Amino acid sequence: MPTKIEKDAVTGRDTTGHEWDGVKELNVPLPKWWLYVLYATIIFAVVWCVLYPSIPYGTGYFHGLLGYSQRKAVDADVAAVAAQRAGSMAKIEASSFADIRKDPQLLAVAEIAGRITFANNCQPCHGAGGGGQKGYPALAAGDWMWGGTLEAIQQTVTHGIRSGDPDARNSAMPRFGVDGMLKPEEIQLVADYVMTLFGKPEAGKSESDVPGIGKPAADQSASEKNVAAGKALFETNCAACHGDAGQGNRDFGAPRLAARIHLRANTREDVVAQVTNPHMGVMPNWNQRLDPATIKSVTLYVHSLGGGE
Repeated sequence: MPTKIEKDAVTGRDTTGHEWDGVKELNVPLPKWWLYVLYATIIFAVVWCVLYPSIPYGTGYFHGLLGYSQRKAVDADVAAVAAQRAGSMAKIEASSFADIRKDPQLLAVAEIAGRITFANNCQPCHGAGGGGQKGYPALAAGDWMWGGTLEAIQQTVTHGIRSGDPDARNSAMPRFGVDGMLKPEEIQLVADYVMTLFGKPEAGKSESDVPGIGKPAADQSASEKNVAAGKALFETNCAACHGDAGQGNRDFGAPRLAARIHLRANTREDVVAQVTNPHMGVMPNWNQRLDPATIKSVTLYVHSLGGGE
């Protein structure tokens, strides 16, 4: 309830005449500097809303008296950068890989453009720095399915893998289990042998349990028979593509099995699944999105990751 205005005994200030539960309100105005700042920000906001895009309405918005557009500003910046790069990119497109690598300045431009392109387009699948992930090759590992020379990488980037491009790299692994080419128990035997190529023990066993690693012949006999049977099946069904020693075959895009890094299968269960019903990945043909100079640049960058030949 309003009460009469009176002096506060402690501060000497007038009260506002309001009181709540015995608490009286002092009449203390806001500092003038604070009010001036508030008024200035209000004026600034009004002027800004008039000059620049601000108030939405329906399907549009008020564009502002200055007609400024952040999209147009970004497009102008991108066009300016593209104009600066145009000369170098044209030179990259017209030069051979050997000539680009002889020119340190041009090579630096190509690798920067390639790194940016890789981050925007390739990194989600192949990982940062080309580290790879399950189902996507590790480009920095030096274990190439189709070849790791500059020309081979350029061919793969340009036309893709199983992309539908007429010049795409194509390979297909038979569905040994789904199509009944191998019985389930035969697939298990093939997995036994493939795991020895991986250099890893069978599931649930230590390295001392693998045939030829630290166990007496009598203790290895059953496992050796499985591996021998699996090897025979491998030679009949798999060696034509993967090689008789699991060394892979770039003509077919068949992965090297005798390695520590694998495209899809790292465990025995993975091997069984892949032999039974293989997963076949697809890489886009980047010639539909990237110009030749950019493809050449990303090729140089991928080659520089450490796994190039």
